Amino acid sequence: MDEQELGAGLVDRLRGAFEAAAYTVEGVAERLGAAANNALARNETTPAFQQTAAGDSLDTMIRLFLLQRTEPKDLVDKAFPGDLGALVALGILKEEGRQVTAALDVRPYAEDDRHWWVIADLTPGLDGLREPMRPDYVLGIAPASLSLVKLTVPIKAERALDIGTGCGIQALHLADRIGQLVATDINPRALQLTRWTAALNRVDLDVRDGSLYEPVAGERFDLIVSNPPYVIAPPAADARLTYRETGFAGDAVVEQLVRQAPQHLTEGGWCQLLANWTCVRGQDWQERVAGWTGDRSSWVVQREQLDPAEYVELWLRDAGLQGRPEYTSRYDAWLRWLDEQQVEAIGMGWVNLHNTAGSTTAEEWPYEIEQPIGPHVLDRFERIEGLPTDLTGLHLTMADDLVQETAGPPGAEDPATIVLRRQRGMRRAEQVDTVLAGFVGACDGDLSVGQILDALASLLERDDLHADYLPKIAGLITEGFLTD
Repeated sequence: MDEQELGAGLVDRLRGAFEAAAYTVEGVAERLGAAANNALARNETTPAFQQTAAGDSLDTMIRLFLLQRTEPKDLVDKAFPGDLGALVALGILKEEGRQVTAALDVRPYAEDDRHWWVIADLTPGLDGLREPMRPDYVLGIAPASLSLVKLTVPIKAERALDIGTGCGIQALHLADRIGQLVATDINPRALQLTRWTAALNRVDLDVRDGSLYEPVAGERFDLIVSNPPYVIAPPAADARLTYRETGFAGDAVVEQLVRQAPQHLTEGGWCQLLANWTCVRGQDWQERVAGWTGDRSSWVVQREQLDPAEYVELWLRDAGLQGRPEYTSRYDAWLRWLDEQQVEAIGMGWVNLHNTAGSTTAEEWPYEIEQPIGPHVLDRFERIEGLPTDLTGLHLTMADDLVQETAGPPGAEDPATIVLRRQRGMRRAEQVDTVLAGFVGACDGDLSVGQILDALASLLERDDLHADYLPKIAGLITEGFLTD
């Protein structure tokens, strides 16, 4: 693919063609119907092909880009009047005689009332046909990138940095609330497609070539996001997929991103990234990862942990190698390498770093959460960092999503268990005793923490409630069960 840009005239015409044809998420969904849409989500194109037989411009666009089918040249000319030659020259379409196919994926994408088109490499694995991907493959709209979108704190800021931008998904989501956006990648192909995606969506984006923080040396940002190439694989350059693997040893790419983040953040700035990390024999993964964040206020969440065999199988399938002759040899070499590195498991999750003095919480949380989780991340940090040393003067109220569950034998004076459960955010559950349940039940904003504890102490004839329960109350405030 040549280093060419989408000219302003072509951009306007492409946008006009897509809009006129209703080549949008809503338009495609309406044309295909539920069954064909669901099949396409499973990478099966036949039902969608049957639904796009009329031959209008929307059918042509769906068949070209989403189904990867060959279309007659006259229909493509009709869909993109006067621009077929330019699209072929740019490498977006391929022309063979009187037939045209897509060389790249141009896909509608939407969130809330915003809609975009994203340019990336063609989706692999349609209709069960899976070939190994080219080393510089540019991934399109993927679950991991959408997870990062949902994790990102909803702040407005002057400057933001997207490290390892890929096809530019993060930049699209940030564009309406960030003054200046910088996107970096080491893959020239990714940078080219990101420029095209930005141009097509009229997003002003500063795209730079380079690894990690090298392209922004000496600069600071209010927000850094990254879905980096975090896959922990043997350092075999000939088999490496740029979008997911690096030449860094183990999880060093994630470690460097985290350790160096404060040098590139404004005071109070944020760094958020998806990550994999090694669980090394004889080491506590939580202590190890917490060591990367130093004295910065941070929250690391392990959403999943895989044993080495599961991990290798996952990424060999992702690369399209399952069933191919090299599958077993790659599997064997990868497992042996992980064993040499003393890796007993691999953790997969998030790192949130707030550039202010504080401590790190590293925890496992494989349970269902509310999406987007970004607003909850922001609220949690604000609660922790705003927690006073003396809680007794606070007037607390219960979270509006809090429910209490009790269990025990019928007729018992007290329940055997009491669980407080939140319905939002991380959807945490906390088992409490009758004293703490009584305290929470009294939190209506009227009495202070100290007054409620004093009343309970008098009722129960105990003088140790402050010492025993203030730390537990702090935990309930941190996790949003109680609010000030």
